[in-house]
Amino acid sequence: MKKVYLDYAATTPVDPQVLSAMQPYFFDQFGNASSLHAYGQEAKKALEDSREVLADFIGALPEEIVFTSGGTESDNYALLGAAFAQEKKGNHIITSAVEHHAVSGPAKFLEKKGFKVTYLGVDQDGLVSPEDLKQTITDKTIMVSIMHANNEIGTLQPISQLGKIAKEKGICFHTDAVQTVGHLPVNVDALNADLLSLSAHKFYGPKGVGALYVRKGTRLETFMRGGDQERGRRASTHNIPGIVGLAKAIELCRSKMNDEIKLQTSWRDRLIKEIPARIPHVRLNGHPSQRLPNNVNFSIKYIEGESILLSLDMLGIACSTGSACTSSSLEPSHVLLAIGLDHETAHGSLRITLGRFSRESDVDYLLEQLPPVVQKLRAMSPLYEK
Repeated sequence: MKKVYLDYAATTPVDPQVLSAMQPYFFDQFGNASSLHAYGQEAKKALEDSREVLADFIGALPEEIVFTSGGTESDNYALLGAAFAQEKKGNHIITSAVEHHAVSGPAKFLEKKGFKVTYLGVDQDGLVSPEDLKQTITDKTIMVSIMHANNEIGTLQPISQLGKIAKEKGICFHTDAVQTVGHLPVNVDALNADLLSLSAHKFYGPKGVGALYVRKGTRLETFMRGGDQERGRRASTHNIPGIVGLAKAIELCRSKMNDEIKLQTSWRDRLIKEIPARIPHVRLNGHPSQRLPNNVNFSIKYIEGESILLSLDMLGIACSTGSACTSSSLEPSHVLLAIGLDHETAHGSLRITLGRFSRESDVDYLLEQLPPVVQKLRAMSPLYEK
């Protein structure tokens, strides 16, 4: 059976060149980067070289990079660290209604601790209004956190503009860039970001490693306490193989990104055009053009998204209904509800995300198999009028 992976937003395969770069650090060069002997110093050099590679890629200083276990830890560190470091200054945090749970989760936790959180609404394309942000800021606002690109519907936020508004008010600005780093040009100064989260497994690196960019001078309460790793900001023995893999993945993205953007955008736009032409009662979710180059999200009316996924999986096609972190939930996507979809329509969502190892034949196969799957499922649906 043909196998087609179209769920790159959930995770990506490790690039073979990344795996090769990591392998020596599991056995031959296995030292602890905190050790003073030669083994340790060899590991420390790999650590700092990797830090420089990542910093250069996002336009940061090496000392502004804090390595973490991934995007969720980076988001938690950003929100909790900034909130607790500044609670004497104020207690108001602004985020959006379409954030990943790695941001909305700590935001809700902070509400229990006495902080006030405003969740900005979005328009029908999933965009946050800069004017809404301006109107929401108070003299108690200490942090704004808006994601760079939505992981479900792919919409790119006007982050530079939003960050500038926060900057002019002297407010710490965080962006979750987990879906954009490695896929689009990301520069922390251009985005006006004080804090920025990323995760290696989203750009062909290993799972279990990521980073938080912390602009020099940004106040953060220490998130993980123990040793003095990462200049005392994040205790724990460094995951050197993972960090080396992250850096190698970034190097490959630098060389491949422009070509990948061009190719994936062409396939994305083909899907956006051809799926509604082949299947009636389909709605594109997210901005039609201001979106990730590899992301397509449709609501297919009169059927359940899970039924589509299972049917496609039986044909060897892997897609998703939204965030992999909530795939076991029976609740409709909070993102789709935020852009104005009713519960019934939101339940029929299908997210298709392309990647480095996708081929045009994969797109052809999906376009061939999806219409009969939808037709079969609708034939069994009591909601569909034939």
